[in-house]
Amino acid sequence: MDVNVNGAFYTAQAAARIFKQQGFGNIIFTASVSATLVNTPQRQAAYNASKAGVLQLAKSLAVEWVDFCRVNCVSPGYTQTKIMEYASKDMLDKWLSQIPARRFASPYELKGVYLFCASDASSYMTGSNLVVDGGFTLP
Repeated sequence: MDVNVNGAFYTAQAAARIFKQQGFGNIIFTASVSATLVNTPQRQAAYNASKAGVLQLAKSLAVEWVDFCRVNCVSPGYTQTKIMEYASKDMLDKWLSQIPARRFASPYELKGVYLFCASDASSYMTGSNLVVDGGFTLP
């Protein structure tokens, strides 16, 4: 909670002071598909709750700061990062079986959604949550 929720909040709060003064700004939070569903078979209630907190924080701040700042969220699915090295083959196979794309995302594949959120192409978008998950949340 300290890193995922409080860290996100305090960072956004510091940025918002500047954004309010200059009259514009853009915050992009990173939540997770775990913000909206319960992953299986692993147990990760604290992680899921913290990411749900980040998503709700983004939505709430989008309303509260609409006069000077856009606030959006990106929710990646399973992504091939170093932490995957600690998962068992059975766990990795289970996760892959749940993803319609049948593969994990490369971190590189997330850059487009962040660039879009940061750009003027998303100038009318605030309070949104963009899910990038290979179809994981569809079934």
